[in-house]
Order: sequence, then C-alpha cells, then structure tokens
Amino acid sequence: MKAKATLKQIAKELNVSVSTVSKALNDSPEISEQTKTKIKEYAKLKNYKPNIIGLNLKNRKTKTIGVIIPNILNSFFAKVFSGIEKVADKKGYNVITCISNESLVKEVNTLDMLSNGTIDGFIISISREAQELQEYNHLNDIINEGTPIVMFDRIADEVECDKVVVDDFDSALNSTQHLIDLGCKNIALLSSVDNVSVGKFRVEGYLQALKDNNIPVNEDIILRTNSEKELKSKIDAVFDNNKIDAVFALDENDSVAALKMAIKKKMNIPEELCIIGFADGILASRRLTPSLTTVSQHGVEIGEEAAKLLIRRLESEDEDLPYETKVIKTVLKERESTRKL
Repeated sequence: MKAKATLKQIAKELNVSVSTVSKALNDSPEISEQTKTKIKEYAKLKNYKPNIIGLNLKNRKTKTIGVIIPNILNSFFAKVFSGIEKVADKKGYNVITCISNESLVKEVNTLDMLSNGTIDGFIISISREAQELQEYNHLNDIINEGTPIVMFDRIADEVECDKVVVDDFDSALNSTQHLIDLGCKNIALLSSVDNVSVGKFRVEGYLQALKDNNIPVNEDIILRTNSEKELKSKIDAVFDNNKIDAVFALDENDSVAALKMAIKKKMNIPEELCIIGFADGILASRRLTPSLTTVSQHGVEIGEEAAKLLIRRLESEDEDLPYETKVIKTVLKERESTRKL
C-alpha cells in the first residue's frame, strides 16, 4: 500500500517550512493565495490526509461521536442511528458506530478503546448484561474523565448525564387502556425485555391500567422473560392453558411471536384476539398479515435529540451546564390487529 504524505515530506518537496504547509492547508491569511494553491494541489496529488489523533492532541477536538448500540438487527436502533447521523452530519461531526451485542465486557472495551482521544463524546443505549448486573462504573469513569455521554432508550438513574427516553410507562398504560376500551378483559402480557429498564416501565404501565379498571391481575397470562428464545419456549402455554382476548407485547419480536402463535392456534384476529406491540419498523406495518397495531417509538427523533444534546454539551463553554432528560412521546398506530372503537 502506498504510504500517505506527511506535512514534513510536503514541506521538504516544496522547500518551505512545516508551519507554512500547515497554515496553507488551514487557509491562514498569513500565507499568500499563490502559495496556498500550490501547497493544496501538491497535498491532494500526494493523497495527504490530516492526522486526526494529532489534531486532537493539539485542539482537543476530533469532531467525532461514538455511538454504541446493543443490537444491530433491531430496526429501532437502526432508526435511532439514522437520526444521530442526520444531525451529526449537519453539524460537521463524524460518527463511529459500535455494537455491544448485549455484552458488558464488549461495552466496557469499546468505551476504553474510543476514549483515548478518538472521539469527543458518546451516545449509548446500555447493554442488557450491564442492566442485569446493575454495573455502570465504566460509564461514570468515562464521564469523570471529561468525556460526555448521552444515554437513550435504556438508561441508568445511577449515571448523571443527558438522556433521551420514550414515555414507556404512559404508552403502556394508554395501550392497555385502549384494549380495555375495546372490551378486552383477559389481556396477556408478553415480554422478552424484562431485564432492561424499558421492559420494567412498560410492565408497570400495564399493571396500572388493570388497577385503574378494577381488573384482577392474572399471573398465568403474564409472561416476563429475559430473551426472545426464552419467550418462544413458553408462549405456547399462555395460549393453550388460558382464555385470552388480547395481547400486549413489549417488543417488536414479542409482537411478531404473538401474532404467529395466534395464527397457529387458528384464532381470528382481531375478532377473537387483539394485539398491540411496541415496534418501530416496517415489519409490523407492511410485512405481516394482519398488520400489527403498534406503539411507535419515533426512533429517528430519539436519535436526533440525542445528537443535539451531545453536540450542545460539546460546544458549550459552560462547564456547569445542567443535565437534561428529553421525553419523546409515543403514538399508537392502529392497524388490522385491533378492532375499531
């Protein structure tokens, strides 16, 4: 591979100082337009690229944001990333994306690798394992070292930083209430995200709706698991051993699992069974029959707000800028899996 030119090599070839080359490439008024043009054209010819790490040591800025997401296959996180990239690009920032694959160790290693001067700040949704173990020291350490973090979706109250969340409790409350208003009384809850913060908030909203309507809690139709695999292994029993007229699913995969099981059991949707689930992709609306009624999480908007919060902090001269928590309101999108009011 051909070696890239350096400032020193360009200076030597053009018989000027390294300082002159640097100033010319940065459009300094101290250098004549003729010299600037000559140096820029030669640098381009030699494929010169600035040393980002070197610039960081001098300027303390790389104009790069590190994004860590727990799962690349989840359409919600893909939408969040598109929102982050949209704002970052507009503000002149680059984005480096890494995937924790729900692993605490990988999350820690990624933060360590990128916090050596490669990036200015992080946007992160915490891994499942970190939330299971309630282990957040690595995040507090990064913040204490002066690198800001913005959390989204999965957050930790133990970490003081900017955060972007959806109204998980209220959206679960309102979704369950919608099913009750449709006449449903035996509403099953399916969750494969019980070990992350969003899952817990959604369960609380579901239970509150039952309480508000004096509907007894039936533990036999509440399936709280920590993985999609575990949920799929237990979902049969919920359908076979209980009379249910609705399902509230706490994740897109849970929603799909409920729909497939209902079809397998030859239940008429929505006449016999109504289904509402959290989802933010085209899977629920276009690729399933019947289409799913969903709680839309506005992933793109979450990403945009997270990027705005981080860039605001990076560019602020106020070292005591107070932390913010932005709450994004969800929307219930009615489709074929629920009856009309």
